[in-house]
Amino acid sequence: MSTATQYAYKVRDGAGKFVEGKVEAASEAAVADKLRSMGYVPLEVKAANAGMNREINIGPKKRVKTKDLAVFSRQFATMIDAGLTMIRALSIMADQSENPELRRILRAVKGDVEAGLSLSASFGKFPETFPPLMVNMTKAGEAGGFLDSAMRQIADNFEADVRLRGKIKAALTYPVVVFILAMLMCTAMLIFVVPVFSKMFSDLGGELPLPTKILVMLSGAMKYLMPIGIVSMIGFTIWWRKFGRSERVRNVVDPLKLKLPVFGKLFQKLALTRFSRNLGTLLSSGVPILQSLDIVAETTGSIVIARALAQVQESVRRGESVAAPLAEHAVFPPMVVQMIASGEEAGAIDQMLKKIAEFYDEEVEAMTESLTALIEPLMIAFLGAVVGSMIVALYMPIFKVFDLIG
Repeated sequence: MSTATQYAYKVRDGAGKFVEGKVEAASEAAVADKLRSMGYVPLEVKAANAGMNREINIGPKKRVKTKDLAVFSRQFATMIDAGLTMIRALSIMADQSENPELRRILRAVKGDVEAGLSLSASFGKFPETFPPLMVNMTKAGEAGGFLDSAMRQIADNFEADVRLRGKIKAALTYPVVVFILAMLMCTAMLIFVVPVFSKMFSDLGGELPLPTKILVMLSGAMKYLMPIGIVSMIGFTIWWRKFGRSERVRNVVDPLKLKLPVFGKLFQKLALTRFSRNLGTLLSSGVPILQSLDIVAETTGSIVIARALAQVQESVRRGESVAAPLAEHAVFPPMVVQMIASGEEAGAIDQMLKKIAEFYDEEVEAMTESLTALIEPLMIAFLGAVVGSMIVALYMPIFKVFDLIG
């Protein structure tokens, strides 16, 4: 009686292409051995009838977020530090990750490592998932024999970035929600309430006050303005998703963000935090300074800082300091320039950069808290003023009639 089972497999051929198929064998190990003898690199082998255990992904592919990478880096570092082999750690993480896209990629990474590729080289094959900072720090950790420490530093960096984004979202969410609510209330009044009053005003006759005229005119135009507004919003969203991160758009938007009243300072401090933390982390991991500056220019989220770092790279190539070119750019406060200069002189620039990051972390937190406390009453007043003005404009003709009767 045959004990062969049908197995589904995924492999990489000699040209590096993925190949899938099914084969009958006595065990998964036998399938893997057979595939290797055929010149393939096995990535995944599982029983073909284990369909109930397979992932079923419906809808668009789920993006791998910074938080997912932070969790992976932290757990992976713990496993390596505990003595697990890299392949075993990758296998566990590929099974346990909550993000299906990250699970898929980690299985491919595991296959690459089994085939003899370094972890950093495999990460580099998935640039949309693993950022340059992670790839280069992993490479430095592999070369220096401190991979677990490098992965912990990566986790620290990603976790700090997630916390920072959370603070910014907390500061911006409330005003955005109140603004949207105000727009919805105004739209509802213009569509449903104003037409009722408009009919009543036409029955009464007479000259309407200017605010009421404007309100009635807007209400009548809503049937044209609303479709145009909706189409414009959808069109802008699609355009922004496609071109918002392009260099041409960022050359205009990023400098404007730094000039915004109140929020400009917040965006500046956020960019400085990312710059100092990322550069400090890379340098402390042993990544060469020119390569570190190149990576950091992509991760600060500000093209203004990226331009400044291009000048710093030229300065370093000439054997000059890091701090001097930064002093020429207003986005870098004198305190930051002086601290970096002190770090260079003491030979501890990485530690000084981490102190700068900690300082601006606290600054961002304090600023978001004060902004939230300031914005809440202002937005409530704004909402009340908008809705109140519309109500007063609607009742002005009625008050006028009462005055005439009186």
